[in-house]
Amino acid sequence: MAAQLNTLLPEARDHVCPLPPGADAVSALRRWARAVLADWRVTEAVTEDALLVVSELLTNAVVHALPPAVLRLAWAGGDGHGTLRVEVTDAGPARPAGQPPAGIDPDEHGRGEEIVHALAERHGIRVHPGGVTRWADLVAV
Repeated sequence: MAAQLNTLLPEARDHVCPLPPGADAVSALRRWARAVLADWRVTEAVTEDALLVVSELLTNAVVHALPPAVLRLAWAGGDGHGTLRVEVTDAGPARPAGQPPAGIDPDEHGRGEEIVHALAERHGIRVHPGGVTRWADLVAV
């Protein structure tokens, strides 16, 4: 996608960061994402929505998937207008379908997908030989 964006728009940008080990990994990548989006001059409204999407997709990878996980941000646009793609790729499900993670309270989890759906213009899942990529596009107009 980044190569496509770069050939279509000279203002396209792309950053990739692996999910580091540790309990504060999601918050560390949120800080990284905030800095990248500020550098790209993405609007504050899109940045705030993007940080929620980043948190939800990364938390999903931590709780439900096998490592490693990688966060990718791609921006196509300029002057605060454009499309931001947030992608998290992991190595696939950590447990068989339908088997809930141990120690997870269903009353406190399970709304992440709804949050992503509400904030994203488009979203989806790609299953590929290396794992699973969940993505969301946020549009700044």
